[in-house]
Amino acid sequence: MIHLRSIVFVFLFYVWSVAFALAMIPFLVLPGAWLTRALRLWSWGINLLLRLICGIRVEIRGREHVPTGDAIVAPKHQCMLDVFAQFGVLPDPFFVMKKELIWVPLFGWYGVKMGALLVDRDGHAKALKKMVREALERFGKGDRQLLIFPEGTRGTPGVAGDYKPGIAALYRELNVPVHPVATNSGVHWPAHGLLRKPGVIVFEYLEPIPAGLKRGEFMRILEERIETASTKLLSL
Repeated sequence: MIHLRSIVFVFLFYVWSVAFALAMIPFLVLPGAWLTRALRLWSWGINLLLRLICGIRVEIRGREHVPTGDAIVAPKHQCMLDVFAQFGVLPDPFFVMKKELIWVPLFGWYGVKMGALLVDRDGHAKALKKMVREALERFGKGDRQLLIFPEGTRGTPGVAGDYKPGIAALYRELNVPVHPVATNSGVHWPAHGLLRKPGVIVFEYLEPIPAGLKRGEFMRILEERIETASTKLLSL
């Protein structure tokens, strides 16, 4: 039964996403804030499908730590839902996106409309400087939240990934707090395959890390908070 429900969910997920993406085409010429509000509805729809079809409830914890002003948000990354879920929580998010994704019809365009930072993974130091410069420009246009996955790619639940230097550079140059986010999403929505396992997916916003710490101390605290809190969620 779990396999059948998972297949039905995946089918309806793509139907919902494609239909919603087509309906949002007019938003490409409207202010970006309108698109942000629309994406909250998309995120809500995905959560509803998960609950009704797969028996998966999505829960947000630590709402008192959700940023409302300029901040960096650093979630643990285990599945696609880690991106979608943030649209339903953050007031005005933009995110780091591989430059190749700009060519994905509609979704890549919407990312650019929201102000996504396009990153060339082969660009190394030059790409990092460009990312920091563009992030500073985005923060100069109002209270925004930069979403970046510090591990860079999806990982396995219970396993600490390789925390990349990009977030340390952003933390130093942007001089804003970093809000870590723990999750157990990969337990119920694995990075690969169709299976969706019933239970509770939690996204827990943790105590923010204040600006101004030295690089080594910042990275140690960031990884420690995310991994410790994520491990505690694995049994849900």
